[in-house]
Order: sequence, then C-alpha cells, then structure tokens
Amino acid sequence: MNIKITHYLYLAATIFFTVYGQLVLKWRMNQISGMPTEFFEKIRFLVFLIFDPWVFSGFFAAFLASLAWMAAISKFELSHAYPFMSLNFVIVLVLSGWILHEPITFQKSLGVAFIVIGTIIVARV
Repeated sequence: MNIKITHYLYLAATIFFTVYGQLVLKWRMNQISGMPTEFFEKIRFLVFLIFDPWVFSGFFAAFLASLAWMAAISKFELSHAYPFMSLNFVIVLVLSGWILHEPITFQKSLGVAFIVIGTIIVARV
C-alpha cells in the first residue's frame, strides 16, 4: 500500500475532532446543573442541551470526525488506522487534567502508557 504522509492528516483530524467533542461536552456539562430526576424534566433538559451552542459544536465535531475517519479508512487498512484512535485516550487524559483540572493518577498514566506501547506495536507498517 502506498501511504502518503498527507493521508495521516485524516487520522489527525479524526483524533482532533473526537477529542474536541469529548472535552467541550464535559466542560459544558460541568457548567450546567445535573440531570433532573423527573422524566419530563429530563426531556426538557436534554432538548435544552441540544440547542446549547457549545454542546452543538461537540456534536458537530463528532460529525466532522466521522467524515475524516471515512477518508482515513479509504487510504489505510483498517488494522493500521484503528490503533491510532487509541491516542484519543492519551490526549483526553492530558487535556482533561490541564483544562478540566481532573486528577491524573499513577494508574491512569500507567494505563495510557500501555495504550501507547500497544499502539506502536500494532500500527507498525
């Protein structure tokens, strides 16, 4: 398979949009009060969230990630491209610690280190 470096931009875009979506949704949910307990209040709450510009941007990022993913798997074997998606775990861990001030524990760091090692092993061309 002839792999061009520009094809990796599709993978990078998939990762970027996926991470953005996860971080912005969590950030926004931290700002909004918790899920109501009553059924109709839950529905109202979820409809409100759909129209929140930040939440919508997270959903739109997921859509863009899907488009980038389709482009990526048109250029790579799935068994080569898919391990790169595990990098989302690494980036989300680091950015959630930095941006959302979530704790980065030794166990989380060790788990992410294993993910990185596994990604390197599996993704070798």
